[in-house]
Amino acid sequence: MPLIKLVLAPHPDDEVLGAGGAIARWVREGHSVQVAVVTRGQPPLYPAEVEARCRAEAEAAHRCLGVTRTWYLDLPAAELDQVPHRELNGRLDDLLRACAPDELYLPFLGDVHLDHRLVFQSALVAARPRRSGWPRALFAYETLSESNWNAPSLTPAFAPNHFVDISATLDTKLEAMALYRSQVQPAPHERSLAALRALAVLRGATVGVGAAEAFVTLRTLI
Repeated sequence: MPLIKLVLAPHPDDEVLGAGGAIARWVREGHSVQVAVVTRGQPPLYPAEVEARCRAEAEAAHRCLGVTRTWYLDLPAAELDQVPHRELNGRLDDLLRACAPDELYLPFLGDVHLDHRLVFQSALVAARPRRSGWPRALFAYETLSESNWNAPSLTPAFAPNHFVDISATLDTKLEAMALYRSQVQPAPHERSLAALRALAVLRGATVGVGAAEAFVTLRTLI
């Protein structure tokens, strides 16, 4: 049965870093996969031409993965803590009402970037099971250079318990990430294609497949 899967990306490229291989696989399996990019770089912190280039890169990457629809919430990047909490809650609540996803994928609470943590918290508020159409499954994804840079013993560690085999779609994930030319970095940087491949192979090895993406299960209803 085809499902609606929604991936929340605090910033453009988080969706590829955390779930690009899974997105490509889900699309091949006939599911509707939608991505919501929560923030947008705004002047003077981000020049308009830089943001325009990043938006074009996101659209190209999403075409590569086969994303069904991209939502842009256009909240201020790196300044999400200045947005009233109720406003962020409300924007995500409106998004979930419009999308009505069966499954929701969030950044991890322990990520070092505050934007990630705020999106996680507000998404949990929006996804409360209080009406019809709320998501029946919630997962947190791993963002290389964010999830692994938390403070040991002080913030939650990313301990995955849900894995998606991306052996057949790893190359598509890497192709999509390469389209984020302004974000991808040369090895051995964590946002290099080599590092992404290495993480996928490592996650796959822990569950006996060639490559995988890892998630933390937050809630499921069968």
